[in-house]
Amino acid sequence: MTETKRRGRLWAGLLVAAALVLGLGVYWFQPWKLWQDATVHESLPTASGKAAASGPASSAVPPGAPTGPQTLARGTLISHEHTTTGTVQLIRLPDGSRTLRLEGLDTSNGPDLRVWLSDAPVKEGVAGWSVFDDGKHVSLGKLKGNKGDQNYEIPADLNLADYRSVTIWCDRFDVSFGAAALTTA
Repeated sequence: MTETKRRGRLWAGLLVAAALVLGLGVYWFQPWKLWQDATVHESLPTASGKAAASGPASSAVPPGAPTGPQTLARGTLISHEHTTTGTVQLIRLPDGSRTLRLEGLDTSNGPDLRVWLSDAPVKEGVAGWSVFDDGKHVSLGKLKGNKGDQNYEIPADLNLADYRSVTIWCDRFDVSFGAAALTTA
């Protein structure tokens, strides 16, 4: 085999390897999401994320219970890995179910973003980017959109006293886009 053919095959192999690495990098980082926004405008649910019901389910509301939603805790989002603004509320609905509500959310889009309740303290700057998966945390689901107002049902058996913060968590890169410390309302 001539030296020219050997070099040609080497270059072809390098190009194939580079294309593979580039393809995997694009899939992993999903850079197009930096330019794509997903806006969600959900109203506050009336009961367990559903419209108010009549019949047996509505009779489960104890007599004298509040007739409207009650804010249990709230917080203001601060920026971590990406600029993030908005507010967070933990709300008890008249039927006793609980919802985490993001209002006025504005953050970057990204791969595999989740809404987490955590027992971690909210720290400003780089020190707060990766603390939320160190202790107790629970995912309430994928972030529905990187802008707007949205609701996430909180499991009935979850003890809210165990959690003191909310984070918009990038599960792919183990980093917080933004977080809010929760204070009792």
